[in-house]
Amino acid sequence: MADDDLIYSTIGELNAKLKRREVSCVELTKAYLDRLESLGPKYNALALPLRKSALRKAKYVDGDIKIERFRGPLQGIPFGAKDLLAVAGYRTTWGAKPYENQVFKEDAAIIRKLDKTGAVLIGKLAMVELAGGGGYRYPSASLTGPGLNPWDRGRWAGGSSSGSGAAVAAGMVGFALGSETSGSILTPSAYCGVTGLRPTYGLVSRAGAMALSWTMDKIGPMCRSAEDCAFVLETIAGGDSADPGTAGKNFYYFPEYVRDLKQVKIGIAPVDYDMLADPSTKSGFDAALSVLKGLGLQTVVTHLPDFPYPAMAGTIIKAEASSIFEPLVTSGKVDELADQRLAQGLKAGLELPAKEYLKAMRIRALAQEAFRQLFVDVDILVAPTRYTVASKIGDALDRPPSAASADRPKGMSGLIPAGNLAGLPALSLPCGFADGLPIGLQLVSRAFNENLLLRMGIEFQARTDWHKRRPPV
Repeated sequence: MADDDLIYSTIGELNAKLKRREVSCVELTKAYLDRLESLGPKYNALALPLRKSALRKAKYVDGDIKIERFRGPLQGIPFGAKDLLAVAGYRTTWGAKPYENQVFKEDAAIIRKLDKTGAVLIGKLAMVELAGGGGYRYPSASLTGPGLNPWDRGRWAGGSSSGSGAAVAAGMVGFALGSETSGSILTPSAYCGVTGLRPTYGLVSRAGAMALSWTMDKIGPMCRSAEDCAFVLETIAGGDSADPGTAGKNFYYFPEYVRDLKQVKIGIAPVDYDMLADPSTKSGFDAALSVLKGLGLQTVVTHLPDFPYPAMAGTIIKAEASSIFEPLVTSGKVDELADQRLAQGLKAGLELPAKEYLKAMRIRALAQEAFRQLFVDVDILVAPTRYTVASKIGDALDRPPSAASADRPKGMSGLIPAGNLAGLPALSLPCGFADGLPIGLQLVSRAFNENLLLRMGIEFQARTDWHKRRPPV
């Protein structure tokens, strides 16, 4: 395997080495491919290696660099894509047995964009089947088996972008693409100790990606650093007539034009850290908050607008996913799924009364307005990405809350479903360890405010080294 210092370099560092011709793109691509093909199956992270096409692309990139035709920071960077993104001529399984031989004729929109800038796709990365549509009970709900965490193979890598999180954490790729409908970028980022960005709804085209929820799906980067996320987002953002949900906006990475962080107000709920977070994580979260306060940020005690976020998100996703996968249900092939709770959830969604879906959408509009009012007083909400470390592989994921937890204050524990319902951007940053496992802090802001989130993430990571820690692979 290649030298770990090279493998774990950031996008900016790798691109600089390529430009100085300290390493060729072919050499770099082979190094990552060897690692992906060796370690990927160990963590159930690899859906499909793309060695032949990757090396062909790498040779082309080397030719460009030789004549100093530079195409941006992603030129020559090997990456992996969650297996719900179409790659022309290759299997795109959506992590599910009924689709294990599915092949598309065209690349997904963001795969085309990355190809134009010279990024090198080296593999399709494993995922929870159908991105968890319908709900699932165990991490084993995947064609490739449960996503295993590089920090502890007895723990989950997180869903549904499990392969993306594990691949970045274990140095199998330079960066990865994940998708989120309600936590599928943020959760594996926190559990695996990587930096993940959920963009504003509509900022990135979903054309050529599996649909789970038309009104909530988002695609974003999972990387080694906040700056890496910025480089990727700048490439993949933009309007697309093939995706009616796009906002027609681009993203340009200009952290120097973000206002002074001393003028920025962050909203926190003390109960998140005092009562809701697992005791083993408390010291890590407290230390992370101290770093943020050291940036000169103004702290405001706040709370989420009071809405039933999990119930709203669950109703909307269930209705839209069941409509999308109606042919799978009616054909009977839904019973081929690895997790029967997921199969039954898709079936049940077809029986969901329209009034329930419409009621959830009406309340959602009220929640979105409440968030607009909330961001008059604060600029960024800060909360634990997840309140515990990664769960054990055998643990059920749908355990009902205990009576004691039902009586506790909610703090910002509903921020993941709330942020997704409102279409808000979020950045998850590694911020420490508990029991030898990573924990993450999430930053959420108003729509299209990614530059502020990234600037804050970069400043946090300039003062910490949690994002540089490497699992014992």
